[in-house]
Amino acid sequence: MTVESTAAPKPRRSAGTKSTAGKRSTRKSPGTEPELVQLLTPEGKRVKTADNAANAAYEKFVADITPDELRGLYRDMVLTRRFDAEATSLQRQGELGLWASLLGQEAAQIGSGRALRDDDYVFPTYREHGVAWCRGVDPTNLLGMFRGVNNGGWDPGGNNFHLYTIVIGSQTLHATGYAMGVAKDGADSAVIAYFGDGASSQGDVAESFTFSAVYNAPVVFFCQNNQWAISEPTEKQTRVPLYQRAQGYGFPGVRVDGNDVLASLAVTRWALERARNGEGPTLVEAYTYRMGAHTTSDDPTKYRADEERESWEAKDPILRLRRYLESANHADEGFFAELETESEALGRRVREAVRAMPDPDHFAIFENVYADGHALVDEERAQFAAYQASFADAGEV
Repeated sequence: MTVESTAAPKPRRSAGTKSTAGKRSTRKSPGTEPELVQLLTPEGKRVKTADNAANAAYEKFVADITPDELRGLYRDMVLTRRFDAEATSLQRQGELGLWASLLGQEAAQIGSGRALRDDDYVFPTYREHGVAWCRGVDPTNLLGMFRGVNNGGWDPGGNNFHLYTIVIGSQTLHATGYAMGVAKDGADSAVIAYFGDGASSQGDVAESFTFSAVYNAPVVFFCQNNQWAISEPTEKQTRVPLYQRAQGYGFPGVRVDGNDVLASLAVTRWALERARNGEGPTLVEAYTYRMGAHTTSDDPTKYRADEERESWEAKDPILRLRRYLESANHADEGFFAELETESEALGRRVREAVRAMPDPDHFAIFENVYADGHALVDEERAQFAAYQASFADAGEV
């Protein structure tokens, strides 16, 4: 695999279908862009403040970024995408039970993840593989959970990165409570909670907005609006842009180009600075796109059109930064070649690590259901044991 294909692979045709296009008459036409903070165009050109006055407040947060830091952001995105692609392949080959791909959302995650300080605390969902990378979590630990051999595999206190949260939206409440504690302790660190456009409809998120506003909690709500909550488009969940919901709770919201790593970095730094200065919560809506399926159990051909996906391929976050690096002479072919080698090495390491993991304990599901045990659970365990033994009797195990 070359770095180019790692950075901007051509999605399979199964990612969409033209036959469903007519079913979404309310869907905005492909290419229609909302107003948002953007510092790097899809063509890889820096946006001039004079051409976009709204960017002025955020440009200063990346004004002194160095070529080395830009190459670092590119490396983060490429390696994150390579890891994600390997995990998807491993699931398809039966090595993982499930996988939630981040394909297309690398800029939002790496940009926001690199805006954090070590003492900030992160509450993720189950798709924040890029943020986990930024927090120093070994990628193989993420895969252990999806293989069923651990419950996360890392110490949340060691990386200030909470375990993945499967229950939709509940981590925003955890983040708000933690941030309230941070404020009472008098610390100047901040908290960030990640969630998607689908989770924005959950009551837990609304409660989090209320409590964080009332108690002026130092928390950043980072919503990755990837356009689809499984098969439900965003416009089926809200009549206003998601970032505008913050107004009703009394704190600011901003929409950023989630495929622009520089803008994602700048806006998140701005929001974190507000939190640390005692100015309370912020809602950041990273406007991006889920290029693949919701998870590997999903079939996006049933609800998504090719035209929509193809319009977002032209805004690929990794290709965008590569174009800028090349045009600004911030990276040469040697850099990209070395990164290709590193990318392939990461893929091999991940695959070898997963295949060396033990099979999940088939009977762990029956443990700790009740404190003192239960006759029905015992009966179910016995039935499952007999079922497993049937394979051995048949010579299949």
